[in-house]
Amino acid sequence: MNLTTRLLTKFSGQFIGQDVYGNKYYQDKRVRDNGKHRRWIVYQGDVEASKVPPQWHAWLHYVVDTLPTAKTVSYSWEKPHQRNLTGTKFAYKPSNWAKKGAVVTQHDYEAWQPE
Repeated sequence: MNLTTRLLTKFSGQFIGQDVYGNKYYQDKRVRDNGKHRRWIVYQGDVEASKVPPQWHAWLHYVVDTLPTAKTVSYSWEKPHQRNLTGTKFAYKPSNWAKKGAVVTQHDYEAWQPE
């Protein structure tokens, strides 16, 4: 967390809540000219926007004013929130993914060739 965010959080911030990943959510104690409180997040660990669960994302962006709670409606078809894993060892790789140094013998696409 940079110095500006640290000072803003300490002197102007009102702690609102924390998500299951340890991210903490704040809002400004005073109301801005537009009639809204400024809202922000202090990330736990890496600063990665995809770590914000959908319910908290909606609150941060003023889509809803109610805070996410354990009573928030969830549906049986919903999967648990997961941050973007691209670039990590947990990133999705299709079944025909070639391991480093392996020779690809089969392609499931044809490259376009201009005429």
